[in-house]
Amino acid sequence: MIQQLINDQRFTNIQSAQSGLTKLFMAAEKTNSFYTVLRNDEQLGVLLPRKMWLSLIEDLEAMSSPDYRARIAAARKEKRVTAGEIKKLLRM
Repeated sequence: MIQQLINDQRFTNIQSAQSGLTKLFMAAEKTNSFYTVLRNDEQLGVLLPRKMWLSLIEDLEAMSSPDYRARIAAARKEKRVTAGEIKKLLRM
């Protein structure tokens, strides 16, 4: 999920969700988006397509790993190489 999630958000009311749940899931899967379900402008919950749900679960599991977080922290401390330096190394 490279895009920000907010760009993928759609809204529907509870009546539409109840009467067309399958259509909502199919539309969300097709557009790679999710639906926030509202009742009287109050947010009740979120409908996520399975693919998006599995991706979020995978990310949460990775971020709960102390080893994974330690490797990210170590990588952030390493010297960074600019695009210009890489081009120079590759003689582009």
